[in-house]
Amino acid sequence: MSDTAPTTRLIRPLRGGQITIPAEFRRRLGITEDTMLQVCLTEGELHIKPVRLSETPEQPVWLRELYAYFEPVRQEMLDRKIPEEEINADIDAAIAAAREQRRTGQP
Repeated sequence: MSDTAPTTRLIRPLRGGQITIPAEFRRRLGITEDTMLQVCLTEGELHIKPVRLSETPEQPVWLRELYAYFEPVRQEMLDRKIPEEEINADIDAAIAAAREQRRTGQP
């Protein structure tokens, strides 16, 4: 079966509006649970396409600089065998705390 051959399947949305992309489609498109999907509504049709990070709009310069600034700290934590999920959770918590301080005007 060619990747350009049109293939159609009927699927039913779940109660919350979720849909399941058929396994054959996921295989052909290389979609995994880590794949980002671009969803576009055009002229009454829903288009879904897997995207690579290089296809997404470029990050602002300040964000790239900030990431580069903290990369040595992140790498040190990874070298200490601290799971990346834990590092990301700590970063998320710090951001939430900073936003709360900003919202309430506390130092």
